[in-house]
Amino acid sequence: QVQLVESGGGLVQAGGSLRLSCAASGGTFSNYVMGWFRQAPGKEREFVAAISRSGSSTFYADSVKGRFTISRRNAQNTVYLQMDSLKAEDTAVYYCAARWWIVSTSVPDFDSWGQGTQVTVSS
Repeated sequence: QVQLVESGGGLVQAGGSLRLSCAASGGTFSNYVMGWFRQAPGKEREFVAAISRSGSSTFYADSVKGRFTISRRNAQNTVYLQMDSLKAEDTAVYYCAARWWIVSTSVPDFDSWGQGTQVTVSS
């Protein structure tokens, strides 16, 4: 399994932006579909965005569509989540996850997870 480490979380005012990064190691990065998920206190972990192995296809939850952008650089073994126009309801721990080969947006389908990074949006 690939190992994942997220960074870039923090405290931001509503309407602001943050960029999350996830560095992968221990596997052939380009063989993995990458996803971002989040979990707010008292809630289940939910899908945010996913990107295909080549980066040619992206997928978003309706709640973030038009505000968040997922991208990847296979040469640097890194996936990003650019978050713009942040809202208080975006506050959560954000997790990077990897799934072998086949695209999915479902939490149970992802095999490897990072430790998470906290994003707090103040209103």
